[in-house]
Amino acid sequence: MNQKFKTVESSKVELSELMLPSHSNFSGKIHGGFILSLLDQIAFACASKHSATYCVTASVDTVDFLSPIEIGELVTMKASINYVGRTSMVVGIRVEAEHIQTGVVKHCNSSYFTMVAKDDQGKSVRVPGLILETEKELKRFFNSVKRNSLRKEREAYSNQLEYSVNELIHELEGHNVKIDL
Repeated sequence: MNQKFKTVESSKVELSELMLPSHSNFSGKIHGGFILSLLDQIAFACASKHSATYCVTASVDTVDFLSPIEIGELVTMKASINYVGRTSMVVGIRVEAEHIQTGVVKHCNSSYFTMVAKDDQGKSVRVPGLILETEKELKRFFNSVKRNSLRKEREAYSNQLEYSVNELIHELEGHNVKIDL
């Protein structure tokens, strides 16, 4: 049986990996898809650690690539549970790259993955609540609530939009598009 509440600290996960030439794209920087794969792995580990069960990725709310990662840098990902719902968890992940020779560390990426806990039959299961012990944890939880609310507002807004073709064409004036209907 899952605990009723767990601390943020109890499910934190950190992963470090040296960036190799095989991880690079055609411009010699580390491929974003490779970083996304690592992000998904650490989100799974963090969520599974919190829920004590198998978890799946439900959505990726934000992946902001802030700075390119170079071959030979040591990438460290730090994941923590920022929010829990009934069966879902938001895992916040910070990605830093360290130039090994100079020791200079740069913030390269911030991401938010929504993970859902599953049982052996693939049904969603209840997750432990979250014990917030610091102001930073409280702010992260609140920010997750706000992001969730804004996402729901965007979805509701998009679902009620109904444009005629003439309105769409008018709305797209000034954009870098050629309409050839």
